[in-house]
Amino acid sequence: MRASLDCGIRFADSDKPKKLSYQKEAPVPLTNTQYDRIFRQYEEKQRQNRLETQRRRDYVYERLPKYRELEDETASLSVAQGKKLLSGDEGALAHLRQNLAALREQKKRLLSDAGLPADYLEPLFFCADCQDTGYIGQRKCHCLKQAEISLLYEQSGLQEILANNNFSLLSYEFHTGEDLSHFEKAVKNCRNFIKNFDSDYHNLFFYGTVGTGKSFLSGCVAKELMDQGHSVIYFGATGLFDLLSSTSFDTKNRDERQNTYSDLYRCDLLIIDDLGTELTNQFTASQLFSLLNERNIGRKATIISTNLSLRELQDRYSDRIFSRITSNFMVCKLTGPDIRMYQKRQLNRK
Repeated sequence: MRASLDCGIRFADSDKPKKLSYQKEAPVPLTNTQYDRIFRQYEEKQRQNRLETQRRRDYVYERLPKYRELEDETASLSVAQGKKLLSGDEGALAHLRQNLAALREQKKRLLSDAGLPADYLEPLFFCADCQDTGYIGQRKCHCLKQAEISLLYEQSGLQEILANNNFSLLSYEFHTGEDLSHFEKAVKNCRNFIKNFDSDYHNLFFYGTVGTGKSFLSGCVAKELMDQGHSVIYFGATGLFDLLSSTSFDTKNRDERQNTYSDLYRCDLLIIDDLGTELTNQFTASQLFSLLNERNIGRKATIISTNLSLRELQDRYSDRIFSRITSNFMVCKLTGPDIRMYQKRQLNRK
């Protein structure tokens, strides 16, 4: 894991078709070359905006000569009043502000009369928050975090995966009766989870039979939140605990171990898919409890999916883990036929 994942998203050991080859034993870090690529994109955005701003300015100057005269007057006025201020005229600054405000209003009216927005010649930015620099002060802007996520999507195959796991592909045709009621309730919970993500602390726990949409709904939530710029780490249980095992017992890479845990504890959303497929022992149970406990303390959301029943979950893990999940998670039961097998049979009939 890289020194500061900050907003990465990963996918490992899912129950998706093997042909996509996206089972990762550990997150893949962003290299310096990849960061260079991201910031070249920022430079290109800045260049495009400079060109567009100049194009707009040339258009206005050609169509509205008076606008350029007002800009020249603004510059001359600033110089003149500056000289007065330096010579001791205490009222020069207030007079300058008053005159500049009047000139700004005149320019806005000119643009408005020409059918142009008042901010037509304001600096252009793809991201107004960081002004296309990637940083707000010393802090990474959400757009830079999203660029990191997008690059990680690209290199890990998640773009293709979540193209098939999003709400635009949501269908209720595979469920009937009580199974449909369970699925509808789970979808509603997912939508509320996304809607209230920034204001309320919630967790989701999907359990039930194989192929009933647990991983699909987890992917839907991941995509929606990632598209909003939230940091998401998405792991299959086996890959997650393999990673924690390798980093925990590697005494030579203390910084990497600390960063791994920091990322898992602090990301906006952690998704653990297929809990119960890992080799369950004292170590994995301890690591799972630490993850749940630390994320709960930090009010960081978690989604867990499993094919285990609640009784199997309690039997396999400690009572305190079972208690953490049942008390801190919104529990969603999904039942019904294996959708993947149903779809496969449908394809074979064609």
